[in-house]
Amino acid sequence: MAQTTAVDPAADADDTPPPSSSPRQALKANSASARERKFGRKLLLPAFVVSVIITQVPFLVTIYYSFQDWNLQRPNDRAFAGFDNYVTVFTGGSFIPAMIATIIIVGGSVLLSLVLGLGLATLLDRKFVGQAFARTLLITPFLVMPAAAALIWKWTMLDANVGMVNWALGLLNIPAVAWNTDFPLVTIIAVLTWQYTPFMMLILLAGLQSQSGEILEAASVDGAGGWRIFTAMTLPHLRQYLILATVLGTIMMIQVFDPVAIMTRGTGGTKTLSYLLYERAFVGLEVGEAAAYGVVTVILTIIVATLALRSVFKFLTEEGSRS
Repeated sequence: MAQTTAVDPAADADDTPPPSSSPRQALKANSASARERKFGRKLLLPAFVVSVIITQVPFLVTIYYSFQDWNLQRPNDRAFAGFDNYVTVFTGGSFIPAMIATIIIVGGSVLLSLVLGLGLATLLDRKFVGQAFARTLLITPFLVMPAAAALIWKWTMLDANVGMVNWALGLLNIPAVAWNTDFPLVTIIAVLTWQYTPFMMLILLAGLQSQSGEILEAASVDGAGGWRIFTAMTLPHLRQYLILATVLGTIMMIQVFDPVAIMTRGTGGTKTLSYLLYERAFVGLEVGEAAAYGVVTVILTIIVATLALRSVFKFLTEEGSRS
């Protein structure tokens, strides 16, 4: 017994590393971690430089032009205008109607595409024959280029003479409607809703598929009906997905230009901020004023996106702390 007790401490002492080796190992680990972080930054540096060149340099040039009095009809007659272009933006009478039109078009399109996307996502969440094929078909409108979608809707769908919508109305003995001129606002909202409903559907479908089937089955066994389960359990679960879809859809739709330019040319209350910028630059040839509109539009978009994303992050943080 005496030999055993004498040997065990010696063995433990031999297995224990020297006290001086522990700080040395920690120092090596920290230096290795620092080298990995530095190497990771080097890998990201080219993409960061390209992003800055593509996004920030043009914006800085736009800011420079916004302080210039420059009309392309007089290309050699340029002068420093100070804040005159910005004064024209807010006092010219076109900015507020364009902002209102942007809010109406974006708000209506986001709301309709969100409701339709929720309905389609609910249908696709069920098992049926041809589910994958149906999902592919429903995603297709979001993959169509905006200009191509606007041309399809203008001539193939809504044309007063050969449009498929008026052909269907004719079967019901309803007179043909010139949608692009008589109902321009409805036309733009319909096109954007058709194009962005698949985007909303994909986000909400991901939310539906993340919901626990066991909980839904238990609620059904307890006697809850389908509508009760949807309103009391599914919708609260989809809250963060609904907010995310609304924010992302708003950020994308606020830049809408192609349907307005191709289908209505800004008539009938459809002149959005992006089309107003185009009109000042390429119709009025006022480079300085158009640049000022661009700067103001970018600032407003950044403010809206920042507030919306902050609300989303705050909600997600609260949900994470609750769980």
